Amino acid sequence: MERESTGTAEKSNPASPVRININEDTCAANSLSSRADTCGATDVARARWTLLRQVLRQKQMDNPEVKQVSVRRFATFDLFSRKRLVTQDPRDTSDDQWVEYRSVYFPEYSALLRDNLGPLRVNEVLNSFDNTGNVCVWPSEEVMAHYCLQKRHMFKGAVCELGGGMTCLAGLMVAICADVKEVLLSDGNEKSIQNVRGLIERNRQAGKFGSAHVSTRVVRWDCESDISALEGHFDIVMCADCLFLDQYRASLVDAIRRLLHPNGMALVFAPLRGETLGLFCQLAQHAGLCVSQHQQYDAQVWDVHLKMVREGKEAYDENIHYPLLITLTKGPQPVRLTQ
Repeated sequence: MERESTGTAEKSNPASPVRININEDTCAANSLSSRADTCGATDVARARWTLLRQVLRQKQMDNPEVKQVSVRRFATFDLFSRKRLVTQDPRDTSDDQWVEYRSVYFPEYSALLRDNLGPLRVNEVLNSFDNTGNVCVWPSEEVMAHYCLQKRHMFKGAVCELGGGMTCLAGLMVAICADVKEVLLSDGNEKSIQNVRGLIERNRQAGKFGSAHVSTRVVRWDCESDISALEGHFDIVMCADCLFLDQYRASLVDAIRRLLHPNGMALVFAPLRGETLGLFCQLAQHAGLCVSQHQQYDAQVWDVHLKMVREGKEAYDENIHYPLLITLTKGPQPVRLTQ
C-alpha cells in the first residue's frame, strides 16, 4: 500500500530481469496482514498492494521481463550509511543481500539487515497481496533509529517496537546501543517477523547485542490475545509511520495504552499525512493518554528538513516525509501540543 495516496509512478529504462523498485510510495512498513483468524482479516495487506497492481495494469506492460516501475520520492535523511556485505557461504544461492547500516553520527553503532536484491516478478505483484520480500527502511523508521541512538541513555527495562516491518531498525538499534533488559521487535505480518527473526540471529552471531534479551513476534494491534499477553509490560513502546490506516488507528492507541507500564512512555514518529496525525492525537487524548507533540527534536534531522524545504526539492513533501515526534504517557500531566 502506498503511503501517499496521490503518488505517481513512471517508467524507467528497460532492465532485465525485471526488478520493481519499491520505496516510500509503494511499500508499507506496518503491513498488519496474515492470520485470518480471531485477530481480523487481511484487508490491510490487500490494500498495501492495490496501488502497485493498478500502476502495473495502467502501464500495460507488454513484456514484463524488460520493464520496471519506480517511484521517485524522498527516501532518506542520510542518517545511516549502507554497505553491502559479501557472503562467504557458497551454499547461499538466494537473492538476499546482507547490508550493514551504520550510523553516520554515531559510527560505533551498526546493524546487519537483509536486503532482497532479486527480481520481483510482475505476476507476483498482480496475484499476491502479501509479498513483502524487498526491504524498505522508511524515513520515519530511519529517523526513529537515529533518535534512539541519540537518546540511548533514556532507554531502560523492557522496550517494544510496534509495526517495525521487515527490519525493525529502530528496535535493533536500541538492542545494540542501550542498557536494556529486553527488546521485543514486532509487526502484524508473519513474513516480516520471519525476516526479523533472521536479522536477530545474524546480529547476535556478530556480537551486536549486549546483555539484552532480543526477541520477535507477531503483534496485531486489534488482536486481544496478542495485546493481553503483553499488557503493562513495557517501559517504552515505539512505532514509526503507523498512523495512516483509518481502520487501525484506534486499535494502535489502545495497544500502546495497554502495553505501557504505568510509568512508561511511547515514542511515535509520523508525518502529518493530512489529518491522520491529528486524529491519532485526539484518539490518544480521549483514551486518557497525555500527548506532547514535537517538531524540532533533533538538530541533524531538522537541518536536512530545512535544506530540502529551502531548495524546493520536488521529491520532498513535508506533509508526508517529515516525521513529527509524539510522546504519550499515562501520567497526570496536562496535554501539551507544541508546534
